[in-house]
Amino acid sequence: MFADHDAYIAAAPKDLRPLLVRLRAQLAHALPDAEEVIAYKMPGFRIGQAIVAGYAAFSKQCGLYLSPSAIKLYANDIAAAGLKSTKTGVTFSPSQPIPDELIKKLALASRSDQNL
Repeated sequence: MFADHDAYIAAAPKDLRPLLVRLRAQLAHALPDAEEVIAYKMPGFRIGQAIVAGYAAFSKQCGLYLSPSAIKLYANDIAAAGLKSTKTGVTFSPSQPIPDELIKKLALASRSDQNL
C-alpha cells in the first residue's frame, strides 16, 4: 500500500511518471476542494465520501478513472484524442497522452455526476 500520491508516482514505471505528475496537477486544479487519498490501491481525489477521480499506472500505460456518465458524456472527445475508454476509465501513454482540457472536462463531469 502506498502512503500517498508521491509514493505511488515514485514507484510507477519511469517513463510514465511525468504523465502521472501532470495528471495529478490537472486533477488538483480542476477539483481544488478535493482531498488526495489512496483508495482501491491507487491515488484518488475525494470530496466528502465520494471518490471523484482516480488514476493508476501499469507497465506501458496509465488510466484515469471517473464516473461512467463522465466517460459517456465525453466519449467523442476521448475518441478524437485517439484514446481508448472503458465504462469507468480512459487509458493513455507517453505516445498518446490525455489532453489537459479533456482531463478538466472529465473531472468536472465526474464531480457533477456525484452531485458535489
